Amino acid sequence: MTGQIFASCGVELAAVYVPAGSGGELRLAETAGDTHGPYGIPPAYDLGGRSPVADACRTGRPLWLSAQDLVPYGLDSPVSVGALPLGGGDGERALLGCLVVVRKAEDGFDAVQRALLELYADQTAAGLEAAAARVAAPAEIGAPAGHALLPMRGGTFALTLSTGRMEVDAQVLALLGIPPGTFDGQVSTLLACAVPDDVPALMSVVEPDRPDAHQQLAFRIRRPGGELRWLGLRSRVLAGADGRPERMLGVVGDASYLRPTPDEVSLVQRLSTALAAATTIRDVSRVVVESLREPLHADRVAVAELEGDRLVVTLLDPPEPDAWPEVWRSEWRSEWPDASCHSLPTLEGALREGHVALWPRGTELEPGLAGIGPGGLAVLPLPADGRMVGVCLVGWDGEHRFGPEERSLLTATAGLVGQALMRAHALDAGHELATMLQRSLLPRKLPALPGGTAVARYLPATVGLEVGGDWYDVIPLSDGHVALVIGDVQGHSAGAATIMGQMRTAIRAYAVEGHPPDVVVAHANRLLVGMETDLFATCCYVDLDMEEGIALLVRAGHLPPLLRPPGGATEETEVEGGPPLGVMADAEFPMTEVGLAPGTVVALLTDGLVESSTLRLEDGLRGVRAVLDAADPADLGRVADELVAGTRRRDDDVAVLLLRYDGMRVRPVRARWAVWRLPDAVMHARRFTARTLRGWGVEEEVDMALLVVSELVTNAIAHTRGEVRLDLTLAGDRLRVAVNDASPRAPVKSASVDWEATGGRGLLLVEALSTSWGSVPLSGGKQVWSELALSPREPPGDPAAAGPGR
Repeated sequence: MTGQIFASCGVELAAVYVPAGSGGELRLAETAGDTHGPYGIPPAYDLGGRSPVADACRTGRPLWLSAQDLVPYGLDSPVSVGALPLGGGDGERALLGCLVVVRKAEDGFDAVQRALLELYADQTAAGLEAAAARVAAPAEIGAPAGHALLPMRGGTFALTLSTGRMEVDAQVLALLGIPPGTFDGQVSTLLACAVPDDVPALMSVVEPDRPDAHQQLAFRIRRPGGELRWLGLRSRVLAGADGRPERMLGVVGDASYLRPTPDEVSLVQRLSTALAAATTIRDVSRVVVESLREPLHADRVAVAELEGDRLVVTLLDPPEPDAWPEVWRSEWRSEWPDASCHSLPTLEGALREGHVALWPRGTELEPGLAGIGPGGLAVLPLPADGRMVGVCLVGWDGEHRFGPEERSLLTATAGLVGQALMRAHALDAGHELATMLQRSLLPRKLPALPGGTAVARYLPATVGLEVGGDWYDVIPLSDGHVALVIGDVQGHSAGAATIMGQMRTAIRAYAVEGHPPDVVVAHANRLLVGMETDLFATCCYVDLDMEEGIALLVRAGHLPPLLRPPGGATEETEVEGGPPLGVMADAEFPMTEVGLAPGTVVALLTDGLVESSTLRLEDGLRGVRAVLDAADPADLGRVADELVAGTRRRDDDVAVLLLRYDGMRVRPVRARWAVWRLPDAVMHARRFTARTLRGWGVEEEVDMALLVVSELVTNAIAHTRGEVRLDLTLAGDRLRVAVNDASPRAPVKSASVDWEATGGRGLLLVEALSTSWGSVPLSGGKQVWSELALSPREPPGDPAAAGPGR
C-alpha cells in the first residue's frame, strides 16, 4: 500500500521526482506502493522530452490522464496517471520536483480525488522545502535521515459549510488522538485539540468568505498524553450551483519538519503576550514591528488595515518616506500612506488567496512591492472572522532565503495579529470612527496645477481621541487661479472634525462661485456664526494667479504664510489679519497682495507644527524657517516630510500645505465679448470668435468653435435674463469657450430628442464636439464652458491680437 494518506483517492502507487544536476532532469527520490504493477516507474525524466511529467512541469499545472490519454505518450497500461508539479508555476518558488500518482483504473480521477491529490502535492512540496533547507547541496534534494518526502501520516476531511458537519477519516482522528467512535462530527471537537494561540487562525480557515478559496496552515495540537505535535492543513472550498461556498475539502498531515526552534517558539510566545495587552490599532502595529523586525533581521516592516479596496497603513518601520518605494511616497498625504490595492496587483492576489506569500530575490514584482524587499519579501495576510482584515509586509534588502520553518512561523504570526486587530477595533471603536471621519473629510489627492506643484501632510494628535479640526485644501479656479486653504477648528473631537468638514466644503463652494478671497472668508465666518456650536476656527486663504504670480492673502486668526524665494531666506509674510471664524458675524477680513517670483515656495501650516507645551511659537517658527532654507524645493514632498519629521509625540494636530510656484511656460491669451440682447446677437458673437481665432493663428478648428459658441450663446439668451458674456481662452493646444449668464440654474441635457423637435440638440452637439464641458456656479449666476482640442500650431505672438471686446 502507498500509505494511509493516499488511500481515500484509490492511489496504488506514488513517486516523488526531484531536480538533479543542472535542473534539466528529474530523478526518482522516493516511492510508495506497488512498484511492480502495470505502470513502470522510470528512474528519471528529461524535462525537455515528451512525457506526462515534463509536460506538467512546463505548464506548472497538474496533468490528469486516463488510460486512453496515456496512449499518445506511448504508454499502454490499464491505469490512470496524475503528474503534479511541486513548486514553480506561480513565481513564488522554483520547481522543486513532481509528484506522480497511479490509480489502477482506466477512467481517470474524479473532481474530489483531483482536489485532494493537489492538496497532497502541496504537502509534498513543503517536505521538499524542508529537505532543501537541511542538506548542504540543495540541487540534489533527497530525504534527510528520519524524514520521508511523501506525506505518509495523515488523512482527509470534508466539511459541509451550510450545516457545519464534518466527515473525517480515521487517519486524521489518529493524528489528533481522538478515538474514531467518539467523534461527533462537530468542528469544535477538532478545534479543542489545537493549541489556544492557533485556534483563531484555524477558525479563519473553516469559516471561508468566498468560493474557490485555497488555504494552508501549520498549527499545533496537544495530544491526550501531553505531546505537542505540528500538523499541516491544506483546504479548498468548492462552490455550489449558486456560486456560494458549499463544501470544503482538506487534508491534514504530519508536519514535524515545521517544528520551530526554541528561539522561534519564544518569539511567538512573546508576540502573543504583547498582543494581549494591545488595546488600539496603533498598539497592535507597534507590537508587530517590535516583535518581527529585529528577530527576523528585516529592513522594512509595514502593517496595514484593509478597508474595502484600500490599504490604510497603520505603521511603517523605518518611518522615513525615503525608505519606501515611490508609489508609497506619492500616497503619503497623512502620517502614513493610504494606497489602493489595485495599484499593487500582486499584493491584491496574495490577499485574495489568503495565505502567506514568500517572494525570494529576483522575483518579478511591481515597483511598489519590489522596492520594499529587493532581497526577499514576505506578505502576511491577516485573517480574522473568516476574512482578511489587513496585511503585514516584511522586506529584506540583502538576499534572504526562506525556509519552511519561517513560513510556519509567519503563518502563526499572521493569525495572532489578525485576531489582535479585530479585538483592537472592538475596544477602540470611538477612535476608529473618528479616524475614518478624519480620512473621509480631508482631500485624498491634490490636483495637478499648471505652473506649480502642491503637496500636503496631515498628522493627527497622539493624545486623546487622536482626531481634530485641522484641514487643508487646494482649489483650482477659473482664469488660471488656484486657492490654497489651511485651517484649524478648536478642539480635538469628532465634533471638531465635523465642523472642519463643513467649513472646508463651504469655503470650496464660495471659492468656486468666483467670490474674491475676502468675501469667501467673510461668508464662511457668517456660516460658522450661524451654526449651533461654540467652536471657532482659524483660517488662511491664498488666491494665487498662476499666470502673473500675484497672490491675494486673507488671514482669520491663523498663522501667516511663510515664503521662501528662490535662492533667498524664508520670511514670514506681513498679512493684516481678522479675528477667527465664528466669533463676530460682521468681522472684516482685509486682503494683502504679494508678488511671487518663479521658484518661490509658499508654506501654510497649523500651530501644532510650531507650538506645544514644550515648544514656544517663536522657536517653532524659527525651526520651520531653517528647514525651508536648507531644503531643495525641487523635491517638494521631501521638504514636507522634513518639516513633520520631528513631530512623533503630538499634543495637537499638524497640517502642512506647500506650493512651489513655477510660473506658466505658455501664457494663456484671453478675449472677452459682452453679448447684447439683439436679434443678431449670435451672429455678432460668431464674428467676434472668428476674428479672435484668426488673430491667434487657429484655422482648422474655427468651424467647430463657432458651432459651440452658437449653441452656448443661444441657450443663454433664450433661457436667461440679464447680462451674458462670452470668454475665449487659448492655452497651448486647448481652446476654452465659456458663456456667463445671470441664471443660477444649470443647463439640462436632453435624455432623448424626437426627430420632429425644433430644439434640445444644442448641448448634445456641444458634448460631441468638446473634449470636456460643464457648468460651474458663479456669484449671481453660472458659467457654461467647453474645452476644444486644437492641432499643433505656432503660439500666438501678441496677446493684443485678440481683438477688441465690448
